[in-house]
Amino acid sequence: MSSTTDDAANAASRLGFAAGQVIQEFGYDDDVDDTLRSGLEAITGTELVDEDYDDVTDGAVIWFRQDDGDLTDALVDALTVLDDNGPIWVLTPKAGRTGHVSHSDIEEAATTSGLHAMSTLSIATDWSATRLAARGRGR
Repeated sequence: MSSTTDDAANAASRLGFAAGQVIQEFGYDDDVDDTLRSGLEAITGTELVDEDYDDVTDGAVIWFRQDDGDLTDALVDALTVLDDNGPIWVLTPKAGRTGHVSHSDIEEAATTSGLHAMSTLSIATDWSATRLAARGRGR
């Protein structure tokens, strides 16, 4: 692997995906971080599948910007084919960058769709990643 591929895989590995998993991608546009995408594909050994994929997935990555519409709708779409307990990562532009989405907006959309925000990390030069998961019983 080249150092660029190693860097991409290192960043992508922070999202917790593994070899053989199917990751569905939402919100792809020309501003996404291609290095991160390549890293995800290198780790899983499979190409990311698009929004129209209708088989079971192991996780989802949602690129979401302030003007992309309703995040709750995007989360519900991701949950449609997601295997139980599969992670959903919402990738948003970092604070100060065009399209930034506040953490409170992510939490509100997550709660409305039956999820909760677990952790947020800086995943790429221009992007932050927030991991969402299903709410446990009794919460």
